[in-house]
Amino acid sequence: MAIPDYQSCMLPLLRRVADGAEHQLKDVAQALAAEFGLTADEINEFLPSGQQPVFINRIGWARTYLKKAGLLISPRRGWLSISPRGLAVLHENPQSINVKYLERFPEFVDFRSTKKDASGETPSAAYSEAPIGQTPHEALEAAYERLRAELADEVLQALKGADPALFENIVVELLVKMGYGGSRKDAGKAIGRSGDEGIDGIIKEDPLGLDNVYIQAKRWEGTVGRPEIQKFAGALQGQRARKGIFITTSDFSKDANNYVSRIESKIVLMDGKALSNLMIDFGVGVVSMSTYDVKKIDLDYFTEI
Repeated sequence: MAIPDYQSCMLPLLRRVADGAEHQLKDVAQALAAEFGLTADEINEFLPSGQQPVFINRIGWARTYLKKAGLLISPRRGWLSISPRGLAVLHENPQSINVKYLERFPEFVDFRSTKKDASGETPSAAYSEAPIGQTPHEALEAAYERLRAELADEVLQALKGADPALFENIVVELLVKMGYGGSRKDAGKAIGRSGDEGIDGIIKEDPLGLDNVYIQAKRWEGTVGRPEIQKFAGALQGQRARKGIFITTSDFSKDANNYVSRIESKIVLMDGKALSNLMIDFGVGVVSMSTYDVKKIDLDYFTEI
């Protein structure tokens, strides 16, 4: 089954601690994963940031909401137990517990209420609810991913409209920022100077120049097929080269991808999507507009020494 949303985790989580004992959150999460029949892939699916598994994030937010409503308590770090109110809720035998259900409890309403700021003029939400089915972390990361996808598309369109010399310079700058080519000056000399049998340039694999990587970098309108990759592979063999990168603003056919997986030379195919995303990752052709530092409480700081 699909990973349940955080609201669907609330009632099963409360039931798991109904015995009144203290339970470690990680043990409860493992038990719930088995109860929901999650596969190993689903359990190990991470948020886009890669910081935390999706299921663990949703269990964590289900716990937070239940705590804010007074149904759970945290006797110590990483542990939880049911409260008398939580037991009373289970005795009601609800079909489900969700945000709407929790709104019957004043503490939870206060948690999500809208209050005025210190000046008494501008209302500010104490907590802004995420879209249905998403935790606040997921909503934040989903918004970030949408903005990034839009930016990547803009970058790609700009690359397709760039003149050849500018495109060449962009490729050089990206490769240097990725750790190839030694200095910017050395890389600039290497790229765009060869033009030898389908090779646009040669760049050092690392700053020490332990090996060379041969480059083919082309703005392309249609899909790059196997014949073009074969030509590049042949050029590598002619130079007795082992490694190459074929960079394009377009994409590669399935046949082209299958071909590079079977040949002896190591050829990396970098399509327009990968190219634009790498430019974002390494800060090439983009600037930071806003930075949001998402923090969490450092419980060790509040631990008595």
